[in-house]
Amino acid sequence: MSGDGDFLALLPKSVFASAHGEGKAAGLEATTVFAFHYADGVIIAGDHRATAGNIVFSDRTEKILELDRHSLMAIAGSPSIAVEMARTLQTAFDYYRRSQLQPMSLAAKMRALSRLLHDNLPATLQGFGTVAPIFVGIDPATSRPSIFFYDPLGAQFEGVAYAGSGSGSGSIKSVLHFLEQWGAPKPGAMTLAQAVVLANRLLMTAAEFDTATGGVDPLRNDFATIKLLSAAGVRTLSIAEQAQFWRETTL
Repeated sequence: MSGDGDFLALLPKSVFASAHGEGKAAGLEATTVFAFHYADGVIIAGDHRATAGNIVFSDRTEKILELDRHSLMAIAGSPSIAVEMARTLQTAFDYYRRSQLQPMSLAAKMRALSRLLHDNLPATLQGFGTVAPIFVGIDPATSRPSIFFYDPLGAQFEGVAYAGSGSGSGSIKSVLHFLEQWGAPKPGAMTLAQAVVLANRLLMTAAEFDTATGGVDPLRNDFATIKLLSAAGVRTLSIAEQAQFWRETTL
């Protein structure tokens, strides 16, 4: 039996075998995404890099997906499967809203994503379809956005102040923890301009230690993908707005 474990050794080998490993594919992966609370809601951000093994496949990948007016999903892992999950959720949320004349509850949305991840178990076990998303949504009862993160099997956890996923998320979560404990201001008290600058700096920091994180360089006018969620709904932050915040805050 393989040293990877008896159960995994019994699984069939992937048909996408690579010449660089025994039956293992260099699958396309979207990398670092994260979310944290700021003064007016939640900011959810991601870099633009997608990798296949040690190859940079793209530096223009969009990883923050709008599911409806009050929920977002950030993807880390297999982009094709994650995007298909997002489309399924978009259709399900819209159908429920139209048929029941009210939006789906936050709890039901979270269970729907957990179910999709659980149904993706065969691809996860074979190693070419892993997805570990972050979900941000608003509870209609409180109008306050909440952050949740998932493991690839569908288990759900709440990120009280922040959450991160992907290969560069360790560095980002370490910095956010430091700022939550000893920062002045703490991320939860930051203005939008401060939070946007912090989000870009976090991705630049992660890229220093993780080759799979990249595509963010404000000096070349390359900024992160950033979306905001508040009681007013989802808002996409443009490159021009990010550039203005960067100039005002850093110069």
